[in-house]
Amino acid sequence: MTDDAPEPPSGLRAMLPDLAPWRASRDFRRLWYAGLISNFGSFLTFVALPVQLKDLTGSAAAVGAIGAVELIPLLVFGLYGGALADAWDKRKLIVWTEAGQGLLSVALLLNALLPHPAVWPLYVVAALSSALVSVQRPALDSLWPRIVAHDHLPAAASLNSFRWTVGGVAGPALAGVVVAYAGLGWAYGADLLTFAVSVVLVVRIAASPASHEAAKPSLKAIAEGARYAWGRKELLGTYAVDLAAMFLAMPLALLPFLADELDAEWSLGLMYASVPLGALLVSLVSGWTARIHRHGRMVVLAAALWGLAIAAAGIMSNVWLVLLFLTVAGGCDMVSGIFRGIMWNQTIPDELRGRLAGIELLSYSVGPTVGQVRAGGFASYWGVRTSVWSGGVLCAGAVGLLALCLPKLMTYDARTDRHAAQVRDQRAAARV
Repeated sequence: MTDDAPEPPSGLRAMLPDLAPWRASRDFRRLWYAGLISNFGSFLTFVALPVQLKDLTGSAAAVGAIGAVELIPLLVFGLYGGALADAWDKRKLIVWTEAGQGLLSVALLLNALLPHPAVWPLYVVAALSSALVSVQRPALDSLWPRIVAHDHLPAAASLNSFRWTVGGVAGPALAGVVVAYAGLGWAYGADLLTFAVSVVLVVRIAASPASHEAAKPSLKAIAEGARYAWGRKELLGTYAVDLAAMFLAMPLALLPFLADELDAEWSLGLMYASVPLGALLVSLVSGWTARIHRHGRMVVLAAALWGLAIAAAGIMSNVWLVLLFLTVAGGCDMVSGIFRGIMWNQTIPDELRGRLAGIELLSYSVGPTVGQVRAGGFASYWGVRTSVWSGGVLCAGAVGLLALCLPKLMTYDARTDRHAAQVRDQRAAARV
């Protein structure tokens, strides 16, 4: 925070989200709305796709294999997408990848309308969608610091988290009803409509060309970003903690089977919505995050609690307790995500932001993607609930071990960190 920045509010008002980025930046508002609408539709497909695979195959391993087909595009295009985000206009990348996602929704819709839908198009679409998301997310993540004042970045992180969780709660909850009573085609069709609206909003934001210092997309440029990340052990810690938490304790691929095992098929939409609901509840009272400066400690604590909450959800036989602990897990994941985002946005220089965003994408996407394979494989051998609770326990242990091995993550303080000071000075100089 700059010396002339206003004092943060106190009392009840201090718990509410800070709307300063919303008021100060028209492009932030447009991009926020576009993300809200697009995420809402994406969560419809997020539920519909594994449900359709379950109906067509009846196999937990087949549903978990979605993660396997998403992995290679994620690894390749995540890193290269970060280099593209540094070298190309970020707005154009977002627009074209959003339009591509809309075309994939068309493919899912047409397949769902067939008398006998095929299985293979679901995997093809999952792989292509992974590639497009991997190109888009670094551009999105590196654009936020350009359209938001440096002092507003913590508030922007909370507002973006709130945007995601609104879609994450409403989308899965509605998807469970839509898929059950209207059919898969309606879910895929609604997703297509949301992508169209999102494109219209994004094309209206200002262009965001590459900075003069940015390297052209190449293996050398990617390696430069990787060397920078390796030299920043506190950043490396955030990547490692999130990767471990998502790989070991992401149970989403198993939820259709968990609902069946609990004899509560009606609860599937609520299960998918519970994790985002917990995140939403945290984001609604996220004002307190602006007063925390030791972000690394909060990342570790929240990730460990995420694992313990997932373990509790796997142990419980009462569906309402399962929903409760999934909600708690979602809240913990949101806390971890907010503080990871603040660290990334406040300490990474603009000319490296896209490439580091690509590495960030791998840290929070590879884990869930490979985690689906792990969860499905464990469930095939040892049962659905064992797969869930054992993953949560392993997550808590792995996070604790990483905290011991990466002390710079635990000692990070935004008030004294030299990288945060350098980025603050860089942005101040750019405004002169």
